[in-house]
Amino acid sequence: MVTKWASHAAKFIAGEDVGLPETFRWTILQVAAVRPIFPPMDHALIKALACEQVAKTGEPISRQSLGDLARRVQSTLGKSISRSTVCRILHEDAIKPWRYKHWIFPRDPRFLEKAGPILDLYAGQWEGKSLEKAEDFIISVDEKTSIQARHRIHFPLPPGPGRFHRVESEYERCGALQYLAAWDVLRGYVMGRCEATTGIEPFGRLIAQILAREPYCSAKRLFLIMDNGSSHRGETCRKRLQKVDPRIIPVHTPVHASWLNQVEIYFSIIQRKVLTPNDFPDLDSVRLRLSLYEDLSNRHPKPFAWKFDRAQLAALLTRIAAHENQLEGFLSPHQNAAA
Repeated sequence: MVTKWASHAAKFIAGEDVGLPETFRWTILQVAAVRPIFPPMDHALIKALACEQVAKTGEPISRQSLGDLARRVQSTLGKSISRSTVCRILHEDAIKPWRYKHWIFPRDPRFLEKAGPILDLYAGQWEGKSLEKAEDFIISVDEKTSIQARHRIHFPLPPGPGRFHRVESEYERCGALQYLAAWDVLRGYVMGRCEATTGIEPFGRLIAQILAREPYCSAKRLFLIMDNGSSHRGETCRKRLQKVDPRIIPVHTPVHASWLNQVEIYFSIIQRKVLTPNDFPDLDSVRLRLSLYEDLSNRHPKPFAWKFDRAQLAALLTRIAAHENQLEGFLSPHQNAAA
């Protein structure tokens, strides 16, 4: 018995009974084994095609999908290339031509000169001197216009397992109002009011509301940061506000630079958390919701953590100027050739 098991064990260790006597021979197509090679010049061409403004190339599209780009690449290179290969090449430089975002070009030649004082205020400085936190206050003011009350023709359905919150797409218009707000940059408090229209008089009522409250009514200086809206624009506004109270120091943002105004951040918060989705039976409901959110925000006031400073703005404008010069140098020979 021992001999029999020993002989079987020896065969197993030796591998005599393992596997088939002969392995099958698989036929591999030579074409399938060859993977196309795209040299660095092809990579550069693919990325250049992806970065083109495709609307100027004669294509009847404004932005190109991965499939559109793969088709153009095949036509340009004269050889086949898959969508996945194009995607992998673009991924090297995080190029996504099918995506876009809006921005506002700083076209004011005095942009840094006008924006610098606002960034200095956010950093606690004014004309090279530190602000007195107990006596100096920075108030960011603006209007959020045309807030509509939209009454849905069917009541919304709450979320549930595997189901989003559902909001009826059809609605009845129940009017619109304007929301004027003042954001205390250093303390994180907000004051607001709703008005039927915008204009000098409604804006003046917001200023009166600020001046009637402590600690602003006893402040030494009130820096009012505002954009160039029609109700508070230019030197006329400056004189009017200082006539109301000489402690007010108006500071205007450059044109198309509302992003420097911190109250716009608060507006974006209420748009997401208070007004969307818009389902209000009347304007009084809108007023109440905005007022209640002000109270909620002021229970635990928290200033925005603003980190963008004058030095970063100067560096940004330098990069933009260099990019514009490079772009003009690239376009000029093509424009001259076309002429």
